[in-house]
Amino acid sequence: AFAYGTSRDMGEAEGISNIYAYDAQADEGGFVNGVIAAHLTKSNVIGIVGPVEAGDAKLYIDGFVNGVHSVNPDIDVQIAYTGSFGDTALAAETANTHIAAGADVLTGSAQQVVGAIGVAAEAGIPWLGTQQDQSPIAEDIVVATQQYDWTAMVRTILANMKANKYGGELFELTLENGGLSMQYGNLNQSVIDAAEAAISAIKAGDFDPSDAAGTMGVMAGDAMMDDGGDDAMMMETPEIEPVRIAIVMPSGISDLAWSQSIYESLLSVQAMYDPDVVEIAYTEGMFNVSDAATALRDYASEGFDVVIAHGTQYGTSLFEIAPDFPETAFLYGTSRDTGEAEGLTNVSAYDAQADEGGYVNGVIAANLSESGVIGIVAPIEAGDAKLYIDGFVAGVESVDADAEVLIVYTGSFGDIALAAETANTHIAAGADVLTGSAQQVVGAIGVAKEQGIPWVGTQYDQSTVAPDNVVATQLYDWSAMLLDVIVNSQSGTYGGSVYELTLANHGLTMVYGDALSAEVIAAADAAVDGIVSGEITPR
Repeated sequence: AFAYGTSRDMGEAEGISNIYAYDAQADEGGFVNGVIAAHLTKSNVIGIVGPVEAGDAKLYIDGFVNGVHSVNPDIDVQIAYTGSFGDTALAAETANTHIAAGADVLTGSAQQVVGAIGVAAEAGIPWLGTQQDQSPIAEDIVVATQQYDWTAMVRTILANMKANKYGGELFELTLENGGLSMQYGNLNQSVIDAAEAAISAIKAGDFDPSDAAGTMGVMAGDAMMDDGGDDAMMMETPEIEPVRIAIVMPSGISDLAWSQSIYESLLSVQAMYDPDVVEIAYTEGMFNVSDAATALRDYASEGFDVVIAHGTQYGTSLFEIAPDFPETAFLYGTSRDTGEAEGLTNVSAYDAQADEGGYVNGVIAANLSESGVIGIVAPIEAGDAKLYIDGFVAGVESVDADAEVLIVYTGSFGDIALAAETANTHIAAGADVLTGSAQQVVGAIGVAKEQGIPWVGTQYDQSTVAPDNVVATQLYDWSAMLLDVIVNSQSGTYGGSVYELTLANHGLTMVYGDALSAEVIAAADAAVDGIVSGEITPR
């Protein structure tokens, strides 16, 4: 069996029966990257470092240009083909030429782009990639990537060979079949929303991403918004006055879970504006509620405009402090109680509908498990942790009603050793897939890594601990909520709102690891679509 690409010619005209061909519909992710680039550019000049004007490189560039012009037809997209796939020096030179001509966003394809990405990193200019994740070269500037996954094709060829079929089939990578997928880096939520809207439109067949005339202006304005989402969670980056934000957290800003998720969202908001517009102060490790209350009062006394208590356990203290600072916007969660019954007008609450991504992770886990036994390392039976677990169990059972889901609550958010012990107990009982939540999971993930067992995570990307084992993650993004609180407080509304993170408003997003097959990703995406449309109730 021979396979080659990119091509659509299997040699049938020549009487050949043992050749497979494959193609990547790179214009699809190219279009999405173009939409992103159009939202990022301030100069309205974007540069493309192309290799040779053929194959998936040409498809990618055509789609990219159309994606840019779907948002703003007036943007100048500069295209330069180097004539080489591997000349990194020439690619670097081309990138410098684009920048000198005013480009403030760059993209390109083929192995030559290593040189161009280096230039982008030096100049602090966003890069949009294709084919493979290029963020290890410059993680701060590679803001989005269209990734190719050939796994399903290879498996089909191997299965065909067993059936004595050695060729005659054409394979395509598309967004719809999971052969193409988008990975986002340091992007604000409104841009991700625009990209996801483009993906949905491509999957739905609303337009052909390689058709310049048919896509001109189609993603401009309100087309970027998910009509079914919460407007407060889908806003564009607003103009704001300088603001001081303080946050008190129960764990550390690098906990890979609850606290890091909101701290990174704060940094994302800060990065949207010029220096000195958004000031951030934080106190971490506040497991003691009395100490946290002191820190909250101190921040309010020091004149911080927005004070966040990142934990349900801080609610009682916050309700006591808030009346003394009527023009300070207080925010806490997870909760839905804004203190209205107590007469408070300057407290907002937030909640993560973690059962949604929990359900998706459960679907993934059920598809991965061979033993039919799955283990959960849980902290305390409350809040988003409980929501996540309920959704996870429902997701598993939607695939395999006979699967056994072992749940152990450790009674702690931060006991890493106890989480590791619990993970070992699950494995000894036959579990071959694990999950859990809160900062304690670092211990459990370590055990999963040692045993070569898949882990599905929530709250924050934990793949840095075990990149080969963390196969999927539900990510929390609080950025849109934070922006709304800032805007409201600067217009004189200091509280009274309840915010939710959901899959529909993209406060929750799913990220998949390289170890997942296209079939499992397709099952997960189907679950996401079902939850967003309301066809699936995750708990």
